[in-house]
Amino acid sequence: MPLDNDDLARLYRRDAESLLLFFQRRVQDPELATDLLADTFTTALDSRAQYRGTTEAELSGWLWTIARSTLRDHERHGQTVARGARRVGRERRALTDREIERIEELADIERLRHTIRHRLDALPPDQREAVTLRVLEDLSYEEVAQRLNVSEANVRMRVSRALRRLSAGLGKDLL
Repeated sequence: MPLDNDDLARLYRRDAESLLLFFQRRVQDPELATDLLADTFTTALDSRAQYRGTTEAELSGWLWTIARSTLRDHERHGQTVARGARRVGRERRALTDREIERIEELADIERLRHTIRHRLDALPPDQREAVTLRVLEDLSYEEVAQRLNVSEANVRMRVSRALRRLSAGLGKDLL
């Protein structure tokens, strides 16, 4: 059943803050996170006639799929173009210092960094080194294997195990 404007307004009231935090935790930039949120809801507005779900869970899943796609598009292209604001005919206003502080406060980035640092320190040394080189230093598996003098398969196994251990228990903290 296609969504009407009231459905989208209700969806915005219900999910905008959690989506904003989702974006903020990934891009670490409140204004970019706000742009990605606007793009997400503009895409939802543009494609509302195509929505065929019937439950609140399906509606939420549909919106979060759009959000993840919006983030992937941003990561793929390296920049946001604030399409959403322009498509609905309004310019993006700059966030105030207080709004930026509030978004950062809600995202609780420092606590997440501390938690991840603590979990990283708790990893076995071989896993910690592999995940640090692969994820934090963005080296290829081949480059990590050369540095550690092990096979690529071994590096993939170490990184996979490390990421599973790091993510265990983080769940909602990272959305």
